[in-house]
Amino acid sequence: MKLMFASDIHGDFLRAKQVLDIFEREGAKKLVLLGDLLYFGPRNTLTDSYDPQSVIKLLNENRDKLLFVRGNCDAEVDQMVLDFPIMAEYAYLMVDGFSMLLTHGHKINTSNTGNLRAGEILIHGHTHIPCIERFGAGNLYLNPGSTTYPKENSPHSYMIYEDGIFEIKRLDNGEVIKRIDLNQSFEN
Repeated sequence: MKLMFASDIHGDFLRAKQVLDIFEREGAKKLVLLGDLLYFGPRNTLTDSYDPQSVIKLLNENRDKLLFVRGNCDAEVDQMVLDFPIMAEYAYLMVDGFSMLLTHGHKINTSNTGNLRAGEILIHGHTHIPCIERFGAGNLYLNPGSTTYPKENSPHSYMIYEDGIFEIKRLDNGEVIKRIDLNQSFEN
């Protein structure tokens, strides 16, 4: 199953539209959004294309394609305008025999692993930095980076999973910036 992961749209309509266009081009089955959909956050400046009402409309129109976990900037008032559930702090996904814990990262992360079991994959956003690294008891941490506010000189990015391979790609041109093949280098 092909999945696309994105995080930290923060109400930017241009980036949300770009993510959904890439999702269609990639031919993924589901788009997993790892939190922070509408609000730009107190540490970020407004982008020229900050338009949460248009992001709401776009996401609602594509709700059947989405899986979502709540970010630290997502609130109950956001749930009132969105036609899909956004309030789950985390979700488990089992794909191709790999167990993945999906969360935003502000509560469950490599320092506070919550319900993560040995050998599972932790996928979260929040840091706005694309990452693939091993940690803990045979665990793997993946972060698609941020679509809107990348940090530490990283590019705007997203992540694709297909047939045991994760690739983090640039949002602007699809160039792979990080890659791991779980079939060759990860015991589940």
